[in-house]
Amino acid sequence: MSYVKELIRKESNGTISFGDYSLDVKSKLGDFEHEGDLYKVKTFSGITKLEKNGLFVYESVPGTSVFNFMAKDDFTSFEVAATDTAQITLELEAEKEYEIFKDDVSLGRMKTNLGGKLVFSIESCGDKKAIIKVVKF
Repeated sequence: MSYVKELIRKESNGTISFGDYSLDVKSKLGDFEHEGDLYKVKTFSGITKLEKNGLFVYESVPGTSVFNFMAKDDFTSFEVAATDTAQITLELEAEKEYEIFKDDVSLGRMKTNLGGKLVFSIESCGDKKAIIKVVKF
C-alpha cells in the first residue's frame, strides 16, 4: 500500500497529498503553506485529519492516505488508500446537494447538513487507490 511519508506534500500538478495510515502513533504537521493557505495534518492508523487556515477540510476513520487532493467551488477530487473501509467526512457548502463518484461510478447523491459536512464510506481497494470525485449540483 502507498502512504505519504512526509505527512503532507505538494504535488507537481498543483494538488496536495497527505496522511500516513501506517503510523502507530499520532503525528502532526502544521503551518504547511500551499498557494497562500496554511494546512495542518494529523494522521496515524486511527484517523487522518486535514485543516486549511484553521478550518476543517477532511477526516477519515480509520486513517487514510490521500493523493492529489483538490477542492474547488463546484467539486472536490482525490485518490485515497486505506487498509480497511474508511468513513470520510468532507467540509463543503452547507445544505447543498453533491454526487459522489468512486472510480467514475456514481455512489449516489447526498445533501450536506447545516454545517456543510458530507459523510460517506469507501471500501478498501487493496493495493489500488480509489479515485473519488464529489460534484456539487
